[in-house]
Amino acid sequence: MPLHLTKVAYGAQSLEELHGWFSQRGDVARLTTRYLPKRHPEIVPADGSPNGSLFWIYKHQLVARSEILGFEEAEGGRTHIVISGRLIDIHPAPKRAHQGWRYLSEADAPRDLADGETAGDLLPGELAANLARLGLV
Repeated sequence: MPLHLTKVAYGAQSLEELHGWFSQRGDVARLTTRYLPKRHPEIVPADGSPNGSLFWIYKHQLVARSEILGFEEAEGGRTHIVISGRLIDIHPAPKRAHQGWRYLSEADAPRDLADGETAGDLLPGELAANLARLGLV
């Protein structure tokens, strides 16, 4: 079971804008961070098991994910988190905003939306998020 990271989609004004950012990046994108995650072997296992993902937080909800392809050294002793340029929509789940990135276990990670499925199939997205915040769904 891979370990995942979460990160706020800082500056995104909408989900469409977040999708637009990824559509312009090509197959691979790089995010620069100050430190290599201490638990990076759990995120990108050397044994060939599935890699973790970077889950994006928008308006206090996990809304999408990008597969983490690896880590690279960057200038100034920093680290690039190398992610897939493909953004995968997930079932929204409440998540508080935070600075930088945080770990997310596989057990706590929301599942992907199926082809043709939208987050608001049963309830409108905002209503579902509010009910989830209250622990009602």
